[in-house]
Formats: sequence, C-alpha cells, structure tokens
Amino acid sequence: MLRGLTTITYFADDVPAAVAWYSTLLGVEPYFARPVEGPPAYVEFRLGDYQHELGLLDRRFAPPTAPGAGVVAYWAVDDVEAAYARLLELGATEHDKPTERGPGFVTASVVDPFGNVLGVMFNQHYLDVLATR
Repeated sequence: MLRGLTTITYFADDVPAAVAWYSTLLGVEPYFARPVEGPPAYVEFRLGDYQHELGLLDRRFAPPTAPGAGVVAYWAVDDVEAAYARLLELGATEHDKPTERGPGFVTASVVDPFGNVLGVMFNQHYLDVLATR
C-alpha cells in the first residue's frame, strides 16, 4: 500500500523567510513555486538520493490538526550529530537530542523557526537499500 515517501510539507506564516532558511540549510533553491509571480504560497525542494520533495506551504492552507496528533518525518543523514548541530546553528530549537535507537539507527529532531518538527536519522537500512540501486 505505502510505496515510499513522496512529499513532506512544512507550514510557515512567512513562506519567503522559510524558503531562505531552508535554502541555506539545504544548499539548493526550490525547483517549484506557486504562484509563479508574487509571494509564493507553496514551494518545493528536491533532495537526496531519491529526489524526495520537501514542500513549504503558507500556514493559512494547513488542514486542521486533531488534538494530540503529530508525526516526525526523519530525513536520512550521514552524521546525525553534525546535522543536529547545523540545524541548531541555523536557529532551530531542540526537540529530541541525538539518540541511538539500536545498532545502525540514530535519530534526532528539532523545531524549525516556523514551528515544524524536522527529524534527522542515520539509518543503516536506508544505506543497504541505496547500495542495491
């Protein structure tokens, strides 16, 4: 049923500020924006080995959230400690410090300057799958 990650969408009250922050973090500019002219309501970056999409959406278009609902999506990184430090350096705040979850699995998460939880993970399984490509 679930075939893989397509898009992670984060919300922001100030989409241009979020684009600037994520462009600095990722080292790339978004490849897609709507509307094309004027301040964007939605932008998308393509990232990583499988060109997954990270979208930034104006918070006014966010769906209602159920009380207590939440999710952390983890992005694969080679060095969780370094990624976590870089995120904090760029103004994110601590959510969950780097923690080994078992052999070959380390996670951490932060809250970005726009209120979204962003997870990073070293995941040996991800590398094993990538090696078979």
